[in-house]
Amino acid sequence: MTEYSGTGHDGSGQERAGEAGAAQQRQQRMETDVVVLGGGAVGENAAGRVVQGGLEAVLVEPALIGGECSYWACMPSKALLRPGTALASAKAVAGSREAVTGSLDAPAVLNRRNSFTSHWNDSSQEEWVTGAGITLLRGRGRVTGPREVQVSYDDGGTTTLVARRAVVLATGSAPTPPPLKGLDQVRYWGTREATSAQEVPARLIVLGGGVSGTELSQAWARLGSRVTLVARHDILDTYPHPARDLVKAGLESDGVELRTFAATDFVRSTADGGVDMGLQDGTVLSADRLLVSTGRRPALAGLGQLDGGRLASDDTGLVNGTDWLYVVGDAAGKVLLTHQGKYEARAAGAAIAARARGDLAPAEAPREWSREASTANHIAVPQVVFTDPEIAMVGRTAEQARADGINASETSLELSVAGSSLFADDYRGWAQMVVDEDRKVVVGMTFAGPGVSELLHAATIAITGEVPLERLWHAVPSYPTISEIWLRLLEKYGL
Repeated sequence: MTEYSGTGHDGSGQERAGEAGAAQQRQQRMETDVVVLGGGAVGENAAGRVVQGGLEAVLVEPALIGGECSYWACMPSKALLRPGTALASAKAVAGSREAVTGSLDAPAVLNRRNSFTSHWNDSSQEEWVTGAGITLLRGRGRVTGPREVQVSYDDGGTTTLVARRAVVLATGSAPTPPPLKGLDQVRYWGTREATSAQEVPARLIVLGGGVSGTELSQAWARLGSRVTLVARHDILDTYPHPARDLVKAGLESDGVELRTFAATDFVRSTADGGVDMGLQDGTVLSADRLLVSTGRRPALAGLGQLDGGRLASDDTGLVNGTDWLYVVGDAAGKVLLTHQGKYEARAAGAAIAARARGDLAPAEAPREWSREASTANHIAVPQVVFTDPEIAMVGRTAEQARADGINASETSLELSVAGSSLFADDYRGWAQMVVDEDRKVVVGMTFAGPGVSELLHAATIAITGEVPLERLWHAVPSYPTISEIWLRLLEKYGL
């Protein structure tokens, strides 16, 4: 997703931005129905849904159209991970493992990753925007008043946009580096640099045990780096213990050294261009590169009147106390996941169009589960850790459900069915089902193991649709597939 903290453009967008600015400064003032700030995946979805609703939309973006997910997050990180997973899968099955004679070809992996980012060229994304009937301005937008946005270009030109209906903030998120002594004095990777690097460092320290930190640790380890992951707590500490333990075993088998529950003291540059990291127990770690992945925050800085903290909003994305300002995706600070941000954007776009038609009053809350409401944010957020093994989770853990006042039961077991045995020799996995005992519906599912991400959508449907357990019992999984774990969980539950 787009970050607004930088100065300048990225890739091919830089030249076009300057050319566009020279032409656009002749258009000093423009009226439209909706202005969307941020041309990442979330902003594209908001603008697209507005246009589908019969309104005009202007999309404002200073960098690459498609944003963080397309160029520095979801796509390149998964492109780095997939070859290693494919190779490990081949080695996990007798017959195919004997045919595997080499290791990953790192240059080929990096070249394939480059192709998934279109080599950081956004011309195809720009074609989609204009083809969808959306007006694109390549500049930096800031809110200067109610329904008013000023767009500034690199050549000094400006355009004032007046929105008849709404302004949508889809400006993404920005990294939150830790207050670590010496960090401002060393050169280090953020996730952008880690997903776009063109060479494999011999030694890599990863600071941060969240999803990005664990995924990138494994990706670079499999490409040949000697990786040390340093985390203040356990890795993936929002996921159930059995699931994270499987991931830890997977990382260690790939040679990743785990330093969990480790307090950092300092970082410093070394004479050979590398970096040292000192821990509070006196240990000093050395590497050629340092990757800092310690979380993100809504990117609201530089937006004029909106500078400051987070913006509270309803399920349509409408910011509290306004009838014209919407915030979606990472900028809203609710669920920092691309797919969920796109979902919020579609709901916001539908709500803006409905309010323009008079079908939904400005202050009226939409009906739950309507196309104008992002209701699923509250109960059914799917998320995947694309390590090997994977973790796939949707809804609540047992602890979260009980904290929310739900009379919850927990059923869990090792993922061991005919389908998993066929998938890989010595397959190791785990599954958990959380049930609301008062309503007899599933409110949470977690799977851990190779290939389990493809099980997740069935669980998302079961939770979103609030399928009664007695009906879910009749959804018979095909044999022999890993999905048979559903049957085993329901049997253990007592059905």
